[in-house]
Amino acid sequence: MEKFTTFTGRLAPLPIDNIDTDQIIPARFLKTTSKTGLGDSLFCDWRYEESGQPRADFILNRPEGHAAKVLLAGDNFGCGSSREHAPWALTQYGFRAVISTSFADIFRGNALKNSLLPIVVPPEAHKALFAAVSANPEVTVNVNLEEKTLTLPNGQKVTFPIDEFARQCMLEGVDELGYILAQEPPIAAYESRRPLTINTLSEL
Repeated sequence: MEKFTTFTGRLAPLPIDNIDTDQIIPARFLKTTSKTGLGDSLFCDWRYEESGQPRADFILNRPEGHAAKVLLAGDNFGCGSSREHAPWALTQYGFRAVISTSFADIFRGNALKNSLLPIVVPPEAHKALFAAVSANPEVTVNVNLEEKTLTLPNGQKVTFPIDEFARQCMLEGVDELGYILAQEPPIAAYESRRPLTINTLSEL
């Protein structure tokens, strides 16, 4: 994983509650074990006509959607099945964060392991963001994972919750295995100082 850095980006508003993982990436695209190309299938059934033509009114098919780094979604984002392809598709499209008032637990865990930041904001901040992007599609937000803050277009800072271990992994650009492997030197040093104890049958 790449290190997660502070960034400023535009919003793609999708004001729908209970968006499940089958809408994020339909089941027919789950046969692949590669992330490559999944961004083209993100929200496929909403994004394209049956003929395959893009729907002009869908946010990802509009210029403001193309430039967005943050998805602004409705409540309870990522409910449904546990497919890891959902955060894969979002990051492959170019999203670095998703803002909602709540996330499904499994989706949130999968997102954090794939360097996609799920940002939970209070309802009033959520409403203000939709109003701001409706008034001006080019507004931006600043995401600072180190400080755990989201700066709204009006300059207001909102602190968001995140598991501390997941935050550290994202900042360092490592997954759980990478974090453990990075601890090898101190583990080896400890083991070299630890007295070797051999239990024999007579000691049991």
